[in-house]
Amino acid sequence: MLELRPTCEHCDKALPPAATDARICSYECTFCADCVDGFLQNVCPNCGGGFVPRPVRPSRNWKNDNYLGHDPARTEPKYRPVDPAAHARFAAPIKDIAPAAR
Repeated sequence: MLELRPTCEHCDKALPPAATDARICSYECTFCADCVDGFLQNVCPNCGGGFVPRPVRPSRNWKNDNYLGHDPARTEPKYRPVDPAAHARFAAPIKDIAPAAR
């Protein structure tokens, strides 16, 4: 199950469990939409993959205890700002390749 990390790993913006602007890669690296669309250019600085909107875990127990109260979001941030120059070099050759083809 997803950790639902509480903040953007780059800018430290709060991304609570119901945030619709949270983005994740396949390794669950978590960034805000502004960082993904702007600075990161849809290239994960940790794996080179692309990003998708992070799902919102139901806050209410609709069925089988599959909800935020039973499976809470992570509370400890994973703050690790990305070096702009290093990311630009890393992303340059792959940013124009569709994430599914990387």
